[in-house]
Amino acid sequence: MSVFHFACNVTDLDEARAFYGGLLGCEEGRSTETWVDFDFFGHQLSLHLGQPFATANTGHVGEHLVAIPHFGVVLDKPAWDALAEKLTKAGVAFELAPVTRFAGEPGEQSTMFFRDPSGNPIEIKGFAASAGLFAR
Repeated sequence: MSVFHFACNVTDLDEARAFYGGLLGCEEGRSTETWVDFDFFGHQLSLHLGQPFATANTGHVGEHLVAIPHFGVVLDKPAWDALAEKLTKAGVAFELAPVTRFAGEPGEQSTMFFRDPSGNPIEIKGFAASAGLFAR
């Protein structure tokens, strides 16, 4: 299995640590005064101090428009359910609240969109079966 690496900017490393480490439960890796790495659900996320990337709500997700670009991860359904419950209880401001799309169809998936404290948009998907990830 390959590990994906993604680097983006955040405005405050302490806020990023509280969000990614504290709320999302991602383990912190190496860091300096200007960046920090996280194990983002098995992938390497490098957060650097700087101006976050510009986004626009141009992505069609069902009846909703979501921020493009965005990043995220695909989890198995039980892990997605647990994270959705945790984020809901924590009062996360969802741009798209946890929902299941394409019920009973190939590619059935659960999804949620929210932003980190620096405004970076994140999508977390959940699939009951990994075969559905690329289903048509």
